Amino acid sequence: MLLLSGIEMEEEKKDMIKKVSVLMMVVITMVMILAGCGSKEGYSIGISQFAVHGSLDNCREGFLAGLAEEGFVEGDNLTIEYVNAQADAGTAALTASNFVTKKVDLICAIATPSASTAYNATMNTNIPVVYTAVTDPVAAGLANEDKTSVGNVTGTSDVLAVEEQLGMIRRILPDAEKIGIIYNTSEANSVSAIADYKEKAGAYGFEIVESGVTAMSEVSLAAADLVNKVDCITNLTDNTVVSALQTVLDEANKKNIPVFGSEVEQVRAGCVASMGLEYYELGKQTGKMAAKILKGEVQASALEFEIITEPSLYVNTAAAEKIGLILADSFVENAYECFDEIVVE
Repeated sequence: MLLLSGIEMEEEKKDMIKKVSVLMMVVITMVMILAGCGSKEGYSIGISQFAVHGSLDNCREGFLAGLAEEGFVEGDNLTIEYVNAQADAGTAALTASNFVTKKVDLICAIATPSASTAYNATMNTNIPVVYTAVTDPVAAGLANEDKTSVGNVTGTSDVLAVEEQLGMIRRILPDAEKIGIIYNTSEANSVSAIADYKEKAGAYGFEIVESGVTAMSEVSLAAADLVNKVDCITNLTDNTVVSALQTVLDEANKKNIPVFGSEVEQVRAGCVASMGLEYYELGKQTGKMAAKILKGEVQASALEFEIITEPSLYVNTAAAEKIGLILADSFVENAYECFDEIVVE
């Protein structure tokens, strides 16, 4: 039997240490690779909501519900940072920039101004933007004419059911001639909606009388002037005007002029009726789109924007009674939802 010298034993020991070290490095590297291949334990989403009003709140709640149904639960594996811009475009832009700085996994932008600022802020990043309550994504520069995305951005549209709304108004007011609309001239969604109303109003025997504003403080004067020129007023999903809805209703009620909403929350708050969307469902649809992106199933740039195609009739009999407007029983009975009180939150 050969005996190793002290020097040989020392060399063999060093060689063994090297082999063990290499093996440990390989194991550590494999663990890191496998960890990187797995799904994240937690995700972060920044929600930028442009204004405070019921329909946008419903969108946000529906968005979170849609995410939860797909396994992304706030407080569990999801962190939500919510900021409301209070109808201020500058605040919306700052909010989007802050989300980018914090490197959130996704931005949910609620309403057109928030969607535009979020997309602009993320343009040179890999942060996807998913929007909702954007009436015309094409006019807002968020989508192409064929509904495909212009970048790492997608979402859902609350495009107005203009023809259904005009038909509803004609049924309620068979002798009306002029419909008034107040809108913010800087909101792309409203400019697009005005054009749509003007194009289609003639077929229902109506003339559209528009009144443009640039800030919420101008809504009162615009409404006071408009009620002397029209037979009724119909609202858009204009964030500025909806935020000042009670001001519009106060001026219209003085003249017994009916105000028609564009969605359920406006009707609940005092508009006579609406052929509108259910914004909670719109938000839920958006949440499911966001979930696909977070799961890595698809990129935002590969998703066309989506819409809810079937509007529903909402009626507020208390609002009609307040201005002495009689609604036919058959009309009320056909409502998807009917309110017998005015609820202002």
